[in-house]
Amino acid sequence: MRLRNRHTRVRSVHSASGNGRTAAKSSTIVRSVEAVRDIDAAVDLIRRRTGASRVSLFGWATGGQWAGYYATQHSEKLSHLILLNALYGADSPHPLMGHGSDMEDPAHPGHLNPAMGAYRCNSADSLLGAWNRSIRAEDKATWRDPAVADAYVREALASDPETNTHQPPCFRSPNGALEDSFYLATGRQLWDASFIYVPTLVLASERDFWSRPADRDKLKQDLVHAPMAKVVVIPNATHFVHLDRPEHGRHLLLNEIVSFIHAPR
Repeated sequence: MRLRNRHTRVRSVHSASGNGRTAAKSSTIVRSVEAVRDIDAAVDLIRRRTGASRVSLFGWATGGQWAGYYATQHSEKLSHLILLNALYGADSPHPLMGHGSDMEDPAHPGHLNPAMGAYRCNSADSLLGAWNRSIRAEDKATWRDPAVADAYVREALASDPETNTHQPPCFRSPNGALEDSFYLATGRQLWDASFIYVPTLVLASERDFWSRPADRDKLKQDLVHAPMAKVVVIPNATHFVHLDRPEHGRHLLLNEIVSFIHAPR
C-alpha cells in the first residue's frame, strides 16, 4: 500500500457501535455522538500501542462527518485531519438525502421519515448499485478492479453474524448515520469546524453524489483555527475513488494524503 511504503503507520476503525457484529446486541439508532465516542476509544488504543501522542485521522463520507465532529472535541489527540466526500450542513439542494427526498417525512418537512426504522439491511446489490451508477463506462472492470469490488462486498457482509439469515444475504447498519446525514443535507449544522485546531485536508471527488461543492466551500470558510486548511477536488473521480483504479483518482488521492501528512509545518 502506498501509505505504508512512505513509512506511515496505518490503522483503521472498521465500524462504529451498531454496525456488523455489534448490531446483534443493540437496536439503538447510533448517531454521531456515539460514533465519536467509539473513534475516541480507537484513537486512545492506537496512541497507547504506538506511543504516539497524536494520530492522523481519515474519514470517508459518513466517516468524514464523524471525523470532523471528533476533531472539534479532541484536536489535542490529532496531528492531521483528512476528510473525503464529507457533508457539512451547507444550505444547498441534495436530491438524494435533502428536502423532498424519500428520507424526509412528508407529513413533517425537515424531519426524518419514521418509516426508515432503526436499521437498514444492505445486500451486495445495494452496495454495488451506487458504485455501478457512478462509473460511466459500460465495462465496470475498466474503472475498478473486480477483486477490490468483491472484497468490499465480502468484508461488508462478513461484518454481521446474521447476514445469511436474510434473503438475499445482507448486513445491518444503524440508521442514525443516515439521520445525521439527512440533517446535514438539509442545512442543519451538527458540528462547527472553527473548533478544529489541526491541519485539515478536505478532499472531494468531482462526480461525488454524497457531498456537495457548497459543503467543502463552507468547511474551508469555517476552518479558521486550522494551522493549514487545503481543499482538493479530484477530477472526474467517483464517490468510491479510494477503491477505484489508480489512474481513476486513487493515485492522486493517496499522493495528496501522503504529501499533506509529511508537509513541513
